[in-house]
Order: sequence, then C-alpha cells, then structure tokens
Amino acid sequence: MTPSFNLGSRRIGRDAAPFVIAEMSGNHNGSKERALEIVRAAAECGVDCLKFQTYTADTITLNSTRDDFLINDPKSLWNGRQLHDLYDEAHTPWEWHAELFAEAAKHGVLAFSTPFDETAVDFLNDLGVPMFKIASFEMTHLPLIAKVARTGKPMIMSTGMATVEEIEQALATAKSAGGKDIVLLKCTSQYPANAADANLMTIPDMMDRFGVQVGLSDHTAGTGVAVASIVLGATVIEKHFTLDRNDGGVDSAFSLEPWEMRLLKEETTRAWHSTGQVVYGGTENEASSRRFRQSIYPARAIAEGELFSRDNLRICRPGLSLEPRFFDDLLGKPARRAIEFGERLTQSDL
Repeated sequence: MTPSFNLGSRRIGRDAAPFVIAEMSGNHNGSKERALEIVRAAAECGVDCLKFQTYTADTITLNSTRDDFLINDPKSLWNGRQLHDLYDEAHTPWEWHAELFAEAAKHGVLAFSTPFDETAVDFLNDLGVPMFKIASFEMTHLPLIAKVARTGKPMIMSTGMATVEEIEQALATAKSAGGKDIVLLKCTSQYPANAADANLMTIPDMMDRFGVQVGLSDHTAGTGVAVASIVLGATVIEKHFTLDRNDGGVDSAFSLEPWEMRLLKEETTRAWHSTGQVVYGGTENEASSRRFRQSIYPARAIAEGELFSRDNLRICRPGLSLEPRFFDDLLGKPARRAIEFGERLTQSDL
C-alpha cells in the first residue's frame, strides 16, 4: 500500500477524498484584483488548494530573439511567441504572493507554488508555503529538485515527458536531499491535451513502480479524464482555473471555469466513494432489494398429491419463495401438501 501523508488538515492518499488543486498560472491577465478574485472563486468551488507559479521572465529564460528562444510549433497556443515576452506576460509578480497566500488562508484553502529556479525556492520558503511543486518541464532540473527537497516539505512533481529513468533520477535526487512526502502527477505536456493522450493506465503502474502517491495534472477539456483517474488510484488532481475563458489569458483555453471546477470537486469525490472494495453478493443497503428478485409461486391452488407442472407453477416476482433454480426439480413431482394460490414454497416442498 502506497503510504498516505497529512498536509495540514487534509490527507493525501486513497484513504481520503481526492486532493483538488486549482492552478491559476497566468490567468490573472496581469491584474492583481483578478488574481484575488480567482482565489476567492476557487475557494467557493470547494477546492483544497490554490497553486501559483513563481518566476520572472529573467529567472526562467534569456531575453534572446534567436530561434532557440522562439516557439515554432503550429499546434501550440503560443506559436510564434518569444519565450521572454510570453513569460513576462504570464508571470505572477512576486510582490503579489504574500497577499494571494493570505487571501487563500482567509477562505480556508491551502496555497503553494511552483518555483522555476533556486531563488524562487528561497522566496517561497520564506513565505512559509506548506509544499512545493516541480513542473513537468523541470523534472530533469535535478539541482532545483534537490533544493526543494532540502526544505523538508512535501513535493508534488509532474512527470510529463519524463522517462522511467528520469523519474527514478528525480525521486532519487529528492530522497537523497531529504525529501519524504512525494506525489508524482501523471501529466501530458500538451496545452490543451487530447484525452486519447492521457494514458491513465500509467497511474497504477506508477504507483507500483515508484511506491509514492500518484495523481493527475490534467490539461484536457472538461472533467471526464480527471474523474476516470480516481478509479485508477489518483489521489491528487490539478486543473488550471479561470473566471471565464472568454476573458482570454495565456492558459484560458485549457482552464476550467468555476461551474466546472465545482463539478470536478464533486464528481472526483463521488468517484472516490464509488471505488470501495471487492464485493460480491450485494451490500447491506441492497438487502431490501432482494425481494424484487423472482421465485417460484403456485399460479393456482394445488391439491395434495397433484403433480407440479408449468400450468400450476410460475416464476415471478417477488423473490420470497423457492428460488428459480429448483423449478425443474419440482416439475412432475407430487405436492406433499395442499398449497394455496400465491403461497410461498419452501425447501420441504421439494
């Protein structure tokens, strides 16, 4: 059994409801007031946690116009953009962080962030974040992983394009630096992602292979993929969140609106409750439904000694008489007693 762990008042593991994270990313559209509104809206949706991203354009890339620093992918939402310009537009100003964390706490939800360089780790640790996230593109940034692990706080790592060997290296690096409570997120690093590329069957394999909690960082549309992941063992769900996709924003196309985030929380919790355990023969709550099975009843009054036949017996509801499996055993046998129409048959009538 993969070990669970506590994060504040919440528990992450199969023995607790899914831990749902709303990712703000760059959906604040450069407005602190909108960022605060996103925090409040997410809290109203019942999420467990808000997540931000902590970087500046200069801490995550170089201000270069060389081809290496331009996005050249017709399938990308950001095709043609210079990395520095894109990250400058999308970043969450560091001076907002303390207020955003305080607003989340005010509304009873946890808040943390993804650092993209070592200075961001120090900045966030000084703000007292309860845990850290390693983004999928940083899974090979072993110095960053080690820096985060040395804080001793729980870590969530999106696996994205990482190979088995790269995941093993990241986990080994984290554990050797003191990391203990670690969650891996199955992730498809495509924005937006196709449901057909989710490959959720990887989740139970990751649980068995790596021995840690496994969740899902989901960039597909809607909530169906996330709900399905719960049945396969996911304990953490991360989805991007915005107030209204029509407002635009760098991540708006694959972000949930408030009504969808509320639905995500409700349906993933319902999916978790549904997994239960291996059960055959019905539950206690099904016991009263047994009467609606079918059983063998006399279709008319039967005299003592009269032969049972298809004319005087009927398999019908309710299921309170002799079970249908005895029907052929009764046919052609004499009744041992007089039996009234609709009277229950018993084993002694066989």
